[in-house]
Amino acid sequence: MKKLFLKLEKCGYPIFIGDGLLKRIDNYGLLELNRIAVIITNDVIAPLYLDLVSSRLSQNGFMFDKVILPNGESQKSLSVVEQVISLLLKQNYTRDMVIIALGGGVIGDLAGFVASIYQRGVCFVQIPTTLLAQVDAAIGGKTAVNHVLGKNMIGSYHQPSSVIIDLNCLSTLSRREFCSGLAEVIKYAVTFDCDFFIWLENHLNDLLSLNLQCLSYCVYRCCSLKIKVVEKDEREFNLRMLLNLGHTYAHAIESYFCYKGNWLHGEAVSVGIMMAMSFSFFLGWFSKSDFDRVRKLLIRASLPIYGPSKMLLEDYLPYIMRDKKNKLHGSCLVLPVQIGKAVVYDDISDDLLKQSIRNCLL
Repeated sequence: MKKLFLKLEKCGYPIFIGDGLLKRIDNYGLLELNRIAVIITNDVIAPLYLDLVSSRLSQNGFMFDKVILPNGESQKSLSVVEQVISLLLKQNYTRDMVIIALGGGVIGDLAGFVASIYQRGVCFVQIPTTLLAQVDAAIGGKTAVNHVLGKNMIGSYHQPSSVIIDLNCLSTLSRREFCSGLAEVIKYAVTFDCDFFIWLENHLNDLLSLNLQCLSYCVYRCCSLKIKVVEKDEREFNLRMLLNLGHTYAHAIESYFCYKGNWLHGEAVSVGIMMAMSFSFFLGWFSKSDFDRVRKLLIRASLPIYGPSKMLLEDYLPYIMRDKKNKLHGSCLVLPVQIGKAVVYDDISDDLLKQSIRNCLL
């Protein structure tokens, strides 16, 4: 078991990474919290892990309820938030409760948002079960739900009390879900760490075969990179924006399909990375050799490099214009300048923006 710690001015919390942690979940910070809990999960994760988590909580004197939601990005909505809060109120839960998010990024975002607004904020614990959530979504305190006009437009910053990452959960992911998470892994390497990118080139097949030692290193490396960024810029005023490489384009794809699961988040991010690289390449910043290396790695990870066939150039633009990373006087994008380094660029040319999208259309 490996342990990291994210330290902020007003709070801090541990991140535990290992295999089989759910079997010993009471060892990782839960017993330090009030033993009144609500577990929020979905109908895919519940049959796999809910009984195990419930039994460990029961053995340690917890009183708890369970909320089992349908699977899918469409659950990240204000209507579902209201349903969950209504349950909490009907059961007379007070501010001394803890919400446990058991699932992937959707469950973590939704449960975290509920925790942030219920009675002005209650404790919550992240137990991420997907690669995407383990390397990215569960860490850093971003919580949100979607709006029909844009992804993650309604949210808050609310840090968890702890993050418990059981690598064994990755063995129950579909290959498509696992590869979706690899898009975020590749994002970290392209944005911050050339050495990590080289490691991914050499060990991608080991990750795809679920080699536990490689998975442990990969998750630990990504979590370490995110911790460094969040500690310096918790609320995304500057440095943390770099974590959104590819996401402006990706959110346009997800919003266009109304979050119905046509495209997984990581699949959309993969295309978004391609479009961001294209923009940077057209500026003369990102070299062709770096472009080709990233493109090859995305393909090896079974990730798409072209946008949805149904989306036209014009379909991307309204969502990009509303992107939450935009500033008062115009749009901005996260662009790679070389493998291991990216910048926030706000001198956006409409022609280059359209060209970067057009370059990745089928």
